[in-house]
Order: sequence, then structure tokens, then C-alpha cells
Amino acid sequence: MLADPEVHAVYISTPHPLHAEWAIKTLNAGKHALVEKPFALNQWQTLAIMEAAKINKRLVMEAFMYRCHPQTARLVELIKEKVIGDVRFIRASFSFQTNFDATSRLFANDLAGGGIMDVGCYAASIARLVAGAAVGKRFADPIEVKGSAKLGPTGVDHWAAATLKFESGIIAELFTGIEANGDNALYIFGSQGNLKVPNAFVANRSNVDIGKIIISRTGEPWREEVIEAGCTSFAYEADAFATGVLAGEPPAPAQSIDDTLGNMQTLDRWRESAGLTYQQETPKSYPTTTISGSPLRTDPASPLTYGQIANLDRKVSRLIMGVDNQRTFPQVATMFDDYFAKGGNTFDTAYIYGGGSMERMLGEWIALRGIRDQVNVIVKGCHTPWAYPVALTVQLKESLERSKIGVADIYMMHRDNLDVPVGEFVDVLNEHVKAGRIKAFGGSNWSLSRVQAANDYAKSKGLQGFSVVSNNFSLARMVNPVWAGCVSASDPESRAWFEKTQTALLSWSSQARGFFLPGRAAPEKKEDEELVRCWYAPDNFDRLNRATELAAIKGVAPINIALAYVLRQSFPTFALVGPRTMEETRTSLPGLDVQLSPAEVKWLNDG
Repeated sequence: MLADPEVHAVYISTPHPLHAEWAIKTLNAGKHALVEKPFALNQWQTLAIMEAAKINKRLVMEAFMYRCHPQTARLVELIKEKVIGDVRFIRASFSFQTNFDATSRLFANDLAGGGIMDVGCYAASIARLVAGAAVGKRFADPIEVKGSAKLGPTGVDHWAAATLKFESGIIAELFTGIEANGDNALYIFGSQGNLKVPNAFVANRSNVDIGKIIISRTGEPWREEVIEAGCTSFAYEADAFATGVLAGEPPAPAQSIDDTLGNMQTLDRWRESAGLTYQQETPKSYPTTTISGSPLRTDPASPLTYGQIANLDRKVSRLIMGVDNQRTFPQVATMFDDYFAKGGNTFDTAYIYGGGSMERMLGEWIALRGIRDQVNVIVKGCHTPWAYPVALTVQLKESLERSKIGVADIYMMHRDNLDVPVGEFVDVLNEHVKAGRIKAFGGSNWSLSRVQAANDYAKSKGLQGFSVVSNNFSLARMVNPVWAGCVSASDPESRAWFEKTQTALLSWSSQARGFFLPGRAAPEKKEDEELVRCWYAPDNFDRLNRATELAAIKGVAPINIALAYVLRQSFPTFALVGPRTMEETRTSLPGLDVQLSPAEVKWLNDG
């Protein structure tokens, strides 16, 4: 079917865990996709589908049929018209009673059963719709989600509840279940009355559901609005999808893709709060293939380039993936699979990141994919207040035990300790090199005078010296340290040292925390306190203007110019990046292709 040129779109109605695989296959085949609720298993699968839709320029829409019924459109109008004043509280439920059957998709763990995913997604969706309409938006995402659930013998929820809090102050209460008879109604309480939608989800598959909204205003008799309908919600949904294919986006209040992502994030937080993780989301039972159902492999057309670092036999990708912001294994697998497929082969983590969870999950992913001989792992330890040779040894051994990688391809001391003679660090590092625990080593946030002293000591003793330094280096000058003890190498003296020694620089915050993203930084924009504190200065805004000017000439984004600046130095450089989505990874790649002359590099920095 996917190979048939006469097929323009596909409706994905498989059990929940197969939505992502077949949606991606559909989009990669050049077809539009209407995907049943819940859109995917979690937000990370959702992001993978979104990425496939963007790359293939095809529409993907979540099949919440109630969103396409005239009743829902009228509900949004009433909320925006403030018929009941300002919305204060929302109560939404969707549940049904069925008998327990461990083999049924509703109760099977491997089919992502339970009420939250099957019908709780409706309650979350409509609460977010109403909360958004109340503030004039298409939807709103909660700033707080607290959930609980009754988990059964298969580990899925039989009934569950959640409380959502929105930035506007609106609070929503959700109830769902597959072993509970709820009224499946929507209640909205406002400052001047309340609304009730008795049949909120108009889910009749065979007959037309006529809409009904009951309005009670303070001091007035209640009244009932009847909303006529000419077909079932599913027929309306098909028309809305077709309209979206032609227009590029589904018509409101049908669910947009950003709305879908927000709903999946809400469901993830609900499940997390309730203690519900599906077995297939854990390293032990995670699929051996990627989300698309294909084996993990590097795309031979990948634009990623590589460099060489002393004492390493394997080349290192110029973009290095930071392993410091991942909270769950699905996030790890999704982001790292994508990075590896794009040609990335080097990962940067540390003993202190996530209390050890980052090292552990990285190692679990490497073992799951069977690629230890294809990737480089940077291990960092010895951070203040443990910057001592003895602590270095203890932490290194623990890091290797957590990650099960056998050897640190690059080991970096996370901080320096000026009270320790530099030779003591060099001696203990060489002991670990000799023992096979480390290949190359260096320092992160070390002064270059200390690095030079370390290398002078190593040379005098016939020992291995520093192969790398990992300090901040970016087009934007670091005005104030991001964290205590941070060291920048962007000044002229540091650049001269790297040019002379040709030591590899692994730059963190290489893109200045997004300072060069369009619309992110401006003198009048003060919302991001860290961005303001660390990067806001007149000379940096001048560099932003020059990067924007050159980006227009070269047909790329300013952020790509900022990355190219780091990678086009006259000494070996590698950029540490910490993308939160696959789109962020993809949109960084054009910076690899940007060629800058030495004159352009100097102009970007100095003007």
C-alpha cells in the first residue's frame, strides 16, 4: 500500500505501540498520515514522527474525532465569548467498565494498555483545549501535573486521576478508567456560571450525535444549546484531515501537531506521577530496532565530519553529543539513535550528571545497540570538591562500572584543584592509561597555564600528556560563568596557545546557549535570566548582528554561522552540543558545511 502511487494518505489504527513505526514509514513513503489516539507511546516517539513529517513535508494529524465535531467548535466559541466569565476549573472524565483479561489490548502491558493511554488522552486533550480557549489560544499546556492510578497485575492502570494546573491559574481534574463507569461529561466552572457538555466526546461510530451544551449563568435560568450535526464525528474528522492536507495544517479545533506533542507530554507526566512505565520503555525490554522499525545504521549521506585526537585510534565526530539532559531511556534511545544515524560517534558525560543516571543510560543504550566498537565515550570526573587524585580513581572506576563500557576513550578532569601539584594528576592518569582504563585524557575548565605545566611535566617524565582541553569557546564571549569554576578560551591569548600547541579543544556551550537563534536574544528581551547573565553585552550583540548579516549572504541561519566559527579555527576544534529534539540536531548540521575564510572568522569576532 505504501508503494502505491494512487494512495495519498494512510489511517494508522494499529495498537498504540505500533503507531510511531507505521506513521514514520507512511511519511517516509511520501503519504500523509492520520494517526489514532494516543498518537504514540510517549513524547519521544511523537517527536520522531514530527521530524519525519517535517523532512518529508507531509501532514500528520492525531485522530481525536471529537475535536472535529461542531459541538467542540461551539464550546470553544462560548469559552472565548466568556459566557461564564473567566474559567476557573475544568472537570473531564472518559472511562468505561470492562472485565479484566490479561490478553486484551486494554490490559496488555506490551500493547500499552490501561485507561490513561486509551481514553484518558481524551480528558487531557479537552482540558488543554478549554484552558487554551480561555486565554485566547488554540491550546494550553499545564505547568504542573499530579497523577495517581490503580495499577493491576499486568502493570497497567485500571483507573486513574490527575490534577493539572495551568499558568493562567486554571485547574483541571481528569478521571479515566477501563474498569470504572464515569459519566464521560465535561464540566467547566467560571466566575459567572458554569457549562456542562453531557456527551463531550461524541464517540458514536454508527449514528449522528447531536451536540448539547448546558449553560448556567449566575442569577439566570439554565439553558440548553443544541448543536446540529450532519454526520458522525469520524466523518467530520476525515473532512478535517483532508482540509488539513490541502492547507498544510488541520483547521481548529482539530488537533495540530504542536497540540499533540503537548498532550503526549501531559500523558507522560501523568504516567510518571502515577508510577506507570511500560516494560518496552525500559532498557531490558526496549526494542532492538529504531522507532521506525529499522536497524540502527549511519546514513552514508550524513554531512557529519570527523577529526583526530591524539592517543585515540578512532576518529571523532566534530559534533559531540552531550549526555546531561536526558531523563528517561526512551529519550536517550530516540535522541542517540538519531545522532548516530546522522554520523555522530562521540558522547560526552560525567560522573555527577544525573547522579550517575546519564552514564548508566548511555551504557545501556550502547549495549542495546551493540556499537561499543563504533563510538567514543568521554568520561568526566574529579569535579570540585572531589578534585583529588584519589577521588579521580574512585570515580573513574565507578563510572566504568555504571556504564559497562570497559574503557574511557577520553577521560577529562571536570575541574582543577590548584592545591594539588599538577604532576600528581598526570601520574595517576598515566597509571589508568597503563591499566587500560583510559586512552586519552585532558581537563575541562582548566587554565591553559596549568595544562601547559601538566604537559611539561609529562614530557620530562616520558609520560602521556593532555590530548584535549574542554573549555568554553564560542563566537559570543562568556560575560559571566555559566557555572562556578567555568573557564572560557575565547580570548586572544587562549586562541594563540591552541594555535601554537594544536591541542584539540572540545568546546562546551559552543553555540552560546542559543544566543544566535533567530529572535532568542535582543537587548530588550530579558525573560531568560541565564542568557542575560552569561551572554548579554554590547560586543556580543555586535557579533550577533555580524553573524546574521553573513548568514543571509551564505543562505543559512545565524546559529549555523556561530557553529561554523567554532569549527573553522586554525586549531582542531570539536563542538559539544546538547539538543533537546531531533530538529535541534538536524538544524545544527548545516553549520558543518559553512566555509569561512580566515578573514571572515576574524571579522565575525572582531568586526
